[in-house]
Amino acid sequence: MFNQLSIRHIHLIGICGTAMASLAGMLKASGYTVTGSDLHIYPPMSDFLEVLGIPVFQGYSEGHLSPLPDLVVVGNAISRANPEVEYMLNARLRYASMAEVLKEYFLRGKRVVVVAGTHGKTTTASLLAWLLEFAGTSPGFLVGGIAENFGSSFKLGKGESFVIEGDEYDTAFFDKGPKFLHYLPDWVIFNNCEYDHVDIYASFESVKISFRRLINIIPSNGRLVAGWDDSVVQELSGAAFCPILSFGLEGQPLWSAGSINYQEHVTRFEVKWQGQVWGEVETPLAGAFNVKNVLAALACAHGLVVSKPQLLEGLRSFKNVKRRLETRGVARGVTVFDDFAHHPTAIRETLRGVKARFPGSRVWAIFEPRSATSRRNVFQKEFVEAFQVADQVVLCAPYAPEKLDPAERLDVRRIVKDLTDRGTPAEAWDTADEIVRAVTLRLTAGDKIVIMSNGGFDGIHRKLLDALGSTPEHPST
Repeated sequence: MFNQLSIRHIHLIGICGTAMASLAGMLKASGYTVTGSDLHIYPPMSDFLEVLGIPVFQGYSEGHLSPLPDLVVVGNAISRANPEVEYMLNARLRYASMAEVLKEYFLRGKRVVVVAGTHGKTTTASLLAWLLEFAGTSPGFLVGGIAENFGSSFKLGKGESFVIEGDEYDTAFFDKGPKFLHYLPDWVIFNNCEYDHVDIYASFESVKISFRRLINIIPSNGRLVAGWDDSVVQELSGAAFCPILSFGLEGQPLWSAGSINYQEHVTRFEVKWQGQVWGEVETPLAGAFNVKNVLAALACAHGLVVSKPQLLEGLRSFKNVKRRLETRGVARGVTVFDDFAHHPTAIRETLRGVKARFPGSRVWAIFEPRSATSRRNVFQKEFVEAFQVADQVVLCAPYAPEKLDPAERLDVRRIVKDLTDRGTPAEAWDTADEIVRAVTLRLTAGDKIVIMSNGGFDGIHRKLLDALGSTPEHPST
């Protein structure tokens, strides 16, 4: 691709994306001088980059590329007309996508496990990396969040395995193929498959094609770890040239779970292999969707020859990933959670997990439609079904609504009406500050507040805890 020996200074445009920030950290750890820029800078990745000592420029300007870097990495959210992109092209600087740099600098020569699917990628990849780490195999990894066992979203391991979260989103403005096709997969975990990323995929069929292509490049001596509860995963798995390790809660997959017991701090269940009890598992993760994430990581780690005692203890000692039902604080008996959920299925399953863990509590769902998909009305009806799991629903206006045609914009007021008509109390506000003022005086001890957004949501977690008047148990990072 390019002569790595001639490269010393690397600049990342869009550095605060979770994967881009992780790549920046990996490059810094490898000895490169790293700088970056981004329009929106907020925790946890902004704090993460600060700890790493990586300078981050606010906004975009051609002056951020002075002195001239040897290589520019362009994030997939960056488009033409960006001042740094225009300067990069006019100055004929070397540039590449995040996925290209990962492949050539860190993946080639490794046994790569790509964790893919619409939901659960970050948790499953973080859990698998921890199981391999706990077993002493020193894996490398890159995930889309801060894995709490490592205090990082990446690690340059000394072992032969590298675990990477594989996203079907496009690679860069100059490479419209899915990022995960660059990742040289030996093993693939394919959790589930739904329509998402509607800004780049015109239909669900086009999404399926991207996953079919990923499966098609797994070598015959690799493995496909497939979520068998998903009929689309089963359908696409037929294209595999390698053995399939199935997992799920329904039917007769190779790996399954039974006797599931959800408690306030742990989930316990039996793991079955080929219908026979394999072992008793304990995990701090909540909800049926996380039981499936555990099965996926377990099946993969077992296939990579991690022993049963190491697997069971590794599962017990796994913590979580920041922004995946992360407890941000408790004030006046009210618990505030932060979660990355933004697709209707993820929202529904997150809320179900909270209800299962705290069956006697009133659960509030506070949601900001921020992703390219959630801001659009493609899931207008599905959001209503998802939010019905909660006891109280509070919606914020879609982020940057002016960037969308009103005809395709999500109608949060309509969701409120539909929920209210079905008996679920719901309301909508324009800003995070309005939401905090509206709900604070109505909260009572024992309430669980699940705040969901794939962005910073204007610091609503801290604002709500401050309004409730208590120091968080787990300070925001």
